[in-house]
Amino acid sequence: MTTTTTTALDIPIVDVWANPVGGKPIPEIERLFQQSHVDPALMASRPTPRELIAMMDAGGVTQICLASWRRPDQIIFSNEEVAEFTRAYPSRIFGLASVDLLDPVHAVKELEHYVVKEGFKGLRVVPWLWNRPPTDAHYWPLYIKCIELDVPFCTQVGHTGPLCPSETGRPIPYIDSIALKFPQLKIVCGHIGYPWTAEMVAVAWKHENVYIDTSAYLPKYYPEELITFANTTGRKKVMFGTNFPQLTWKACVESLGRHLVHPKRDSANGLRPEVVADFMGGNAKRVFKLDQSERQIPKASL
Repeated sequence: MTTTTTTALDIPIVDVWANPVGGKPIPEIERLFQQSHVDPALMASRPTPRELIAMMDAGGVTQICLASWRRPDQIIFSNEEVAEFTRAYPSRIFGLASVDLLDPVHAVKELEHYVVKEGFKGLRVVPWLWNRPPTDAHYWPLYIKCIELDVPFCTQVGHTGPLCPSETGRPIPYIDSIALKFPQLKIVCGHIGYPWTAEMVAVAWKHENVYIDTSAYLPKYYPEELITFANTTGRKKVMFGTNFPQLTWKACVESLGRHLVHPKRDSANGLRPEVVADFMGGNAKRVFKLDQSERQIPKASL
């Protein structure tokens, strides 16, 4: 019989890609969540802010970036609903705004309101939902406003789990192109970029303000080229994410401890001790300018 040893780390774990639970159904995502074996009871629930915090505590996650959801002609979970969570726990839950990409004038106003008035930390647009790559002109006013507000533009890269075209998620040419056009724009690319992870690493290495988050993948499945990048020239470029509730915080943190932070001695795929704190929370705190108050934040057990 074998046992797994865990170690308490006095460092924050920040999930930069968390989704609300209990909004309207998203047809494109239902199949993905079924394939990911998401607990139907969780999906049928609508957690209160206190209940969400309890889930974070149980999973060892200290802070999250919680994004609203919008698709063409439909608000799934509004910015105002997310703001109810951020107001309740302002040192632990941080909002990411979503907007109607097809109405750029109103979109810019809404983004500015939720960043300036509600303290949201960025904008998130999922290109495949709109079938428009990040180089589309509808994004450009939002990029300029993100630069003015000094908040990141968060987006999805890689193939789509839902049955939608994956082309909009290619790091090259799309992320590379907008980073060249808007070099001051902080771009956080979620979902690793698989199967174009090498492209995503190359773009993040090339551009000062391009970052990668690991959402939608259990740590034991992170590609080798991503781990190598995080351990070397990408130490300040890679951030932890889950895509909760597709992946639970508990499962991701346990996988982190077992496969990356305390890997077996014969494993060459672990994170170097000196990069662990950057990956788990330090990079996110810097890029998203998160509140540095650590009150009520539990220690993670890995």
